[in-house]
Amino acid sequence: MASTGITAVEGLELGHHTLLARPTGCTVIVSREGAVGGVDVRGGSPGSRETALLDPVNSVERVNAVVLAGGSAFGLAVADGVMRYLDEQGVGYRVGEKVVPIVVGAILYDLGLEGAEKIRPGPECGYAAAATASRSAAAEGSVGAGAGATVGKMRGMQRAMKGGFGTASFTLSSGLTVAAAVAVNAVGDVVDPATGEVVAGARSEDGREFVDMRRVLRGGDGGGRDAPAVGGNTTIGVVATNALLTKAQATKVAQMGQDGLARTIYPAHTPRDGDTVFSLATGVWDGEIDVTLIGALAADAMAEAILRAVRQAEGLDGIPGASEMGR
Repeated sequence: MASTGITAVEGLELGHHTLLARPTGCTVIVSREGAVGGVDVRGGSPGSRETALLDPVNSVERVNAVVLAGGSAFGLAVADGVMRYLDEQGVGYRVGEKVVPIVVGAILYDLGLEGAEKIRPGPECGYAAAATASRSAAAEGSVGAGAGATVGKMRGMQRAMKGGFGTASFTLSSGLTVAAAVAVNAVGDVVDPATGEVVAGARSEDGREFVDMRRVLRGGDGGGRDAPAVGGNTTIGVVATNALLTKAQATKVAQMGQDGLARTIYPAHTPRDGDTVFSLATGVWDGEIDVTLIGALAADAMAEAILRAVRQAEGLDGIPGASEMGR
């Protein structure tokens, strides 16, 4: 199985836009022909757009874009720019003689890196990301929605580390492709499930060692007074496949994709996170559908994408990247 990124799924394009004034930005995954969508929300503090539309009981099946953005709730405005771009391209759901782009999305909180000037990704960010979306291999690390992401904040921001954006995919000999893309901004640590080692997370007071929140929480300490407030974090992502799925099946794949998040982030799905995973199925592969297989691969791809996100992230002043800790 070869691993590349989410653009390995036929029918999907990805674009980033990173703001220069401070670390923040947005990432857009575009499906011009539309992809069957699903979503699973497990964090206690989500910020999202159009997730109700993805409920299998509701009518619209296909999604034209998924937006991942920084800027907390302000970042939901990014989708307006994506809507404008897709409308100009004539991409969307046909309603009579009109075409309405179907754009879903979620945001993460990175306002802790904002100074006195208010700088948040908005419609212009979304338009630029959508306009540059392509099948090319996506940039990873401190880009797009991952530009202002941080992890390991259960001992406060002064002992946190840099998060980021990552993507991964698997293609089987049958032609089935399953992939993930994710912006990692967790309150918890990122752990490599293959080794059990912390890759990025809360650091000791001198900043040289990992605290390892598994050990801390098992000792009965829930994070301390310096931990970020509820809603100050969130890991948001997409799992995707070239298989033809129903909305119910796509929803199940999103649920199983969350397993990859739980394997690599400790703790995950907390009251302080808004962890949300979307799913997309482009339906260009005509093989036999096995939702168990697709969901299992989605979790694997999500886990790998999370590890890639933090390992390729560049540190900021006082917030080191994983490479600076030898990981």
